[in-house]
Amino acid sequence: MIVQLRIKNYALIEHLEMMPFKGLNIITGETGAGKSIMLGAVGLLMGNRADTKTLSNHDEKCVIEGEFDLSGYPLKGVFEEADLDYEPISIFRREISPTGKSRAFINDTPVTLDTMRSIGKYLMNIHSQHQTLALGNKDFQLQLVDLYAENTTLLLDYANTYAQYRNAEREYATLVQEQKSNNEQSEYDTFLLDELSKANFQEGEQEKLEEELRILEHAEEIKAALFQSFHSLSESEFATLPSLQEVKMLMANLSKISEKYEEISQRLESTYIELQDVAQTISIEQQSIEIDPQRLEEVQERLSLLFRLQQKHNVATIEELIRVRTELEVKSERNFDIEEELSKAKKLQDQLQKEVIDLAEALSKRRTSAFAPLKKKLELLLSELGMENAIVAFEDEKVAPDRFGTNRITLKFSANKGVEAQSIKLVASGGELSRLMFCIKYVLANKMALPTIVFDEIDSGISGEIALKMGKMMREMAKNHQVITITHLPQMASYGTAHFYVYKDNDEATAKSSMRVLKQEERELEIAKMIGGEQPSAAAFESAKELLVNSSVTLD
Repeated sequence: MIVQLRIKNYALIEHLEMMPFKGLNIITGETGAGKSIMLGAVGLLMGNRADTKTLSNHDEKCVIEGEFDLSGYPLKGVFEEADLDYEPISIFRREISPTGKSRAFINDTPVTLDTMRSIGKYLMNIHSQHQTLALGNKDFQLQLVDLYAENTTLLLDYANTYAQYRNAEREYATLVQEQKSNNEQSEYDTFLLDELSKANFQEGEQEKLEEELRILEHAEEIKAALFQSFHSLSESEFATLPSLQEVKMLMANLSKISEKYEEISQRLESTYIELQDVAQTISIEQQSIEIDPQRLEEVQERLSLLFRLQQKHNVATIEELIRVRTELEVKSERNFDIEEELSKAKKLQDQLQKEVIDLAEALSKRRTSAFAPLKKKLELLLSELGMENAIVAFEDEKVAPDRFGTNRITLKFSANKGVEAQSIKLVASGGELSRLMFCIKYVLANKMALPTIVFDEIDSGISGEIALKMGKMMREMAKNHQVITITHLPQMASYGTAHFYVYKDNDEATAKSSMRVLKQEERELEIAKMIGGEQPSAAAFESAKELLVNSSVTLD
């Protein structure tokens, strides 16, 4: 429940602190004093969006802070799921800067508005005039039945299974489309792979082929040059090696005479050996060169095939062409694997579809089983609130499974005798809607582990004895929940465990909203004013005292 609420610089509120009691908290006050403004501030703690128009002073930031006592409520898992530390006394805070920047905190940890909303829905339920209009909303009507039937756990199981089913369905559809695309391309890809596999190109082969081609194209020229070189070194009349041999011998003889020629002799020896080796290598190369027109044609055809395939696959190197071949091999293998994957995906989809249908049927059974007792309960409560002829009916339309199940539930209502129950949007007045919504909240209150319930003038359109009965029902709700009610009815106000009065402070240049908790004698005066106006008569005072006595309320 809310232990303390602090509002600073919000709309008409400059600074306000409220410490609601555990039971039924009544808020009354002047028209336009800012009672509903407080709900707007509390809504910010529940994750509602805000803008700079909410600032009272546009030079300062707006701060809304709520301290919640969560002990006794199973909310630790909710905090852990949001990766937040759980505290039995938790503080929610919103800040809106003059520039419009909004920040949210839970226990001083920055959080997103989505996180604040996801946790806030477990802390508080706020009823507003807008929510009464939600009675005609199909989702709200379905939620009403689910809450009454206590379907929360089953709904969670269904939602998780349905999400898995939809994922499996999408995965299967993707595989089917992939197979279709593969089949359309498969024949051509098989041809391309066969072509590249037969070519059987190897890394580095292109450079070797191009080198071999150059040699084959100039074989006669190369062979002649090598022959002439060898001849000049070894066999011609003035061949280099015989001449060098002669010089080498002369220098060897001189080195015997003087050591100064030893170095020259050794260098000549080394040169002779090296040149002899060169001549031998040239001879071998010259003998190895063959003029081979057939091999030349083969190399030219091999390179021509390579260039054609490179151009066909839009690549520039043989390595890239080999990569294309590998990709086609993988794709070919994938065509075989996808059949097995399709089979598994279809099996999973069928299995999850069956689970979805089974869970949907269980959910539907619990929903339809709730119709009769919920109808009876609501009609009884409506009768107590002066609508003896009210009829509540539920219409169920079966649909294909979706994220809500297989039910499309329509809440039908009639407030008048002899009038058939029809769609909410067609038959109910504002006051009738308010009473129906209140009865729904009353029924659902004990179905939800919800710390705080807030009502904003849910007693609109009622008065007298009906207001007293609604006050009693609200007091009953307050036994298990903290209830905060904004009301304009003295009968309702008399049932509060605590009574807060909102008023405008006109002492400042700009009117500001303020609030204070009323003592017993102040309550009598306020309720008397609600009965008889600003100058209540003695009779109004007597009525106020009687209301307070009958409601058995005392305040310290």
